[in-house]
Amino acid sequence: MMTASSYTRKRRRKDGAFRALCFTAVAFSVLLLFIFLIKIVHDGAPRFSLEFIGSPLSGRPARTGIWPAVVGSLWIMALTGALSVPIGVAAAIYLEEFTLKKTAFIRFIQLNISNLAGVPSIVYGLLGLAVFSRWFNLQQSILAGAFTMSLLVLPMVIIVTQEALRAVPQSYRDGSLALGSTRWQAIRLQVLPAAMPGILTGVILAMSRAVGETAPLIVVGAASFVPGAPSKLNDLYTVLPIQIFDWSLESRKGFNDAAASAILFLMLLLLSMNSLAIWLRARSASRSVR
Repeated sequence: MMTASSYTRKRRRKDGAFRALCFTAVAFSVLLLFIFLIKIVHDGAPRFSLEFIGSPLSGRPARTGIWPAVVGSLWIMALTGALSVPIGVAAAIYLEEFTLKKTAFIRFIQLNISNLAGVPSIVYGLLGLAVFSRWFNLQQSILAGAFTMSLLVLPMVIIVTQEALRAVPQSYRDGSLALGSTRWQAIRLQVLPAAMPGILTGVILAMSRAVGETAPLIVVGAASFVPGAPSKLNDLYTVLPIQIFDWSLESRKGFNDAAASAILFLMLLLLSMNSLAIWLRARSASRSVR
């Protein structure tokens, strides 16, 4: 029969083995990421400059830049935010604040929103190709890409907005209603300002996902080579992930180095957006402590 001390030692050995396994997995992942970053910086740093960012695309590796892809990414990100954020925030407010009784229909909608957040991005690309590019006849325009990316990030915007609204204490609502305000006044003047840092954090993270996606835009027809930056909603366009993918397939080393430089720029852009989201979250936490 196993004594208490031997059973304790056995549990400690198992706990130590599990800790070692977890540490090994984390260390291996960090090592791979570190090697990847060293490779990207080594190949891309010599080409990374303001001239590279501001130059148009070219068939010559030494002269090519990423300006059309940067402008296209900014177009897609701005239009995606303009389309998905108002609809997503409004839907979250309705589901969280105005449906006090969770009926079967509301639960069905909530379940499908959660499921849509986990759908692979390529599925949204196929949907955008069928609906926006062909049915609405938007072809390979910026609008087709923006509508497709809006569908991709909309479930995420709704979910993070709902979580931000749930984090607001119920006393904010009760106090405002007790003073004679309507439900919408309580939401607009009390709940939304308190939830805004969390909502902005989720929106920024959703836009970070949108600017880094490749598969949906490839499916809806984003071009891999656009000499000039797009200036209208029906212009052909390219984005940074597609340009990086295209250059990485080239056999000439100059284009591979250009792809590494574009990866550096995209990583800095995403890091800046994620840092802003972290700062907003920390600011919200510090205000709640006060």
